[in-house]
Amino acid sequence: MTDGSVATGPEALAAGFAPRDRAAWQELAAAVLNKTRSDADHLDGPSAEQALHRTLEGGLDVAPLYLREDRPLGHPGAMPFTRGLGLRDGTLPWDVRQLHDDPDPARSRAAVLDDLEHGVTSVWLHVGDDGIAPADLPEVLADVRFDLAPVVVSSLDDQAGAALALLEAVGDSTSVGGNLGLDPVGAALRLGTTPDLSSLAAVVRLADSREGWRAITLDARVLHDAGATEIDALAVAVASGVAYLRHLEDDGVDAATAFAHTEFRLNATADQFLTAASLRALRRVWARIGEVSGVAEERRGARTHAVTALRMFSREDPWVNVLRSTLATFGASVGGADAVTVLPYDTVHGLPERFSRRLARNTQILLADESNVGRVTDPGGGSWYLESLTDQVASALWARVQEIEAAGGVVAALDDGLLHAWVSAAASARAPELATRRTPLTGVSMFPLAGEKPLERRQRRQPGAAGQALAPRRDAAVFEALRDRATALGDRASVVVRPLGTQRDSGARQTFVGNLLAVGGLDAVEAGSPLAVIASSRTGYAEHAAQAVADLRAGGAEVVLVAGRRRELGDDADLVDGELYDGMDVVAALDALLTRLETEHAR
Repeated sequence: MTDGSVATGPEALAAGFAPRDRAAWQELAAAVLNKTRSDADHLDGPSAEQALHRTLEGGLDVAPLYLREDRPLGHPGAMPFTRGLGLRDGTLPWDVRQLHDDPDPARSRAAVLDDLEHGVTSVWLHVGDDGIAPADLPEVLADVRFDLAPVVVSSLDDQAGAALALLEAVGDSTSVGGNLGLDPVGAALRLGTTPDLSSLAAVVRLADSREGWRAITLDARVLHDAGATEIDALAVAVASGVAYLRHLEDDGVDAATAFAHTEFRLNATADQFLTAASLRALRRVWARIGEVSGVAEERRGARTHAVTALRMFSREDPWVNVLRSTLATFGASVGGADAVTVLPYDTVHGLPERFSRRLARNTQILLADESNVGRVTDPGGGSWYLESLTDQVASALWARVQEIEAAGGVVAALDDGLLHAWVSAAASARAPELATRRTPLTGVSMFPLAGEKPLERRQRRQPGAAGQALAPRRDAAVFEALRDRATALGDRASVVVRPLGTQRDSGARQTFVGNLLAVGGLDAVEAGSPLAVIASSRTGYAEHAAQAVADLRAGGAEVVLVAGRRRELGDDADLVDGELYDGMDVVAALDALLTRLETEHAR
């Protein structure tokens, strides 16, 4: 203000600045993008904005600019439940739930007690051949105060048995309840079997006779872990819920009772905004299903349990998993998850140890109690981006649910291969994004940690499965397979890297090649390998490439590659056998190098 007065009110920060509209922003964006474009390729304002759009999995569009929209936001605890089940308790914003699947009952008992004594508020036990035996539940839960800590179970091979074993272990004790974990469709998808819904009604009635107990967990993680998009995974969980509602109604259990016994379990990923939007959209869609099913409004809200996604976890440089889980937990908090489980950073290696469990629980305890991210109900509500993304997820989710319904329901869609086709399509679309590093994996496909000592953990038992089972498929697995091949080669897993010219000429590309080779477990050496790479600038190649390639071949190099593009060598382009450059299919390139070394080793 030129008169010395102080501006107040919501527009105070903009005082003294000329107003800007979308067209002005587009011109500024175009000016930045055109700095790296030729005159013939210059973009106008609208084209510049369009060039900055990006697409998330599932066809979700992310715009570069969001402007104010006047929309009714609704309220927590009311239709359409986008903003949560109700106002948060700032002292306990969500249920800190820890997973235990160690088949040794003494170890699991000690771990459960340790967790409850240090901040965990509920216990999650995985029961069955790949976890804790049902008969061992009384020992595992011997130290648990059932009047203080809820207990939930999950199982793949014996869900009804796990549910009954938990209730028997609790006995007549005063209990705050828990969840019995029935999800026959999820189990069938994971094991490659046919869903058996026959025990649903009996277990629901049994749970309904006890205060605080729920019977059903709709687990979206099965499809997501196998490679499906967030939307497809949620759609199958919602469609499974619809199938259970119909089955229970046919067996004399009304929709309101079925709703009261349902909880959703979904993955939280390092994409914090998509995680938040998925939680918000899921509640909206499930509330709509409750509305058309005649469920009273106050009972339509979906209870949600967010778990850090196994698919994003890496075996290599596992400490990065802590960062991924932190982002995922933040997204789950913003999205209003009612319970959160952080998988320990060493989950991929086997059964976690005490320190990794401590770090897992403290990740969310720190965020809730010290960072205070849980003290505000629906903190993203009204965000132009998050509201738009929530709308997109809800629309796409509803469309996928309708596809399943059109196929005859979730059981029919499973039988005719529709759900498996969704998983296959999503995984196929993701593969080139990972291979070219357009979707980077820190510590795996980017910035690999050389000389890393593998973690040693006790191995968990794997569930039995039939041919159509949807087994977990982690994003990092393709790179881990390359490193395993390099490990098998031992000292032979090496490539000669020859810098040409000055450090200024070669330094950047020498570093690039060294990091790229390390992604596949290959060492960059000065001599002693039948594979070689020359690294320099265009000037360095012009001055030194021909002689360097001749020297390398004379020294025994059978394959010589160039760091960058072959065309940079001009007339000498045919002297090299290939190229290594940013944006290439790294998996294919490393596979070819390892295959050549394996062939050489087998001679």
